[in-house]
Amino acid sequence: MNKISGGTVHKLPADLHKALLTDEAALAKWESLTPLARNEWICWNTFVKQATTRTKHIERTISELIEGKRRPCCWLGCPHRPDKELSPSVKWVLSKK
Repeated sequence: MNKISGGTVHKLPADLHKALLTDEAALAKWESLTPLARNEWICWNTFVKQATTRTKHIERTISELIEGKRRPCCWLGCPHRPDKELSPSVKWVLSKK
């Protein structure tokens, strides 16, 4: 198994790991990200509940990395980071789940 960098809080899940291995350009972009940026992508992929949504997120991650995006679009940020307090807007969104 090839070693691919994870995030600051989240470990790289197997399905995202597999997807990154299928595209050298996406993998190179992934490895150029900061650990915090990788953490945002991992959290964005694993935060969803349905398998079909997760598959779509992983596909988008690969394509958006290739396009040069460094973080997921329209993502409020990882609520799992213990080093950063949640903003009032993130607390409000999470309270609606």
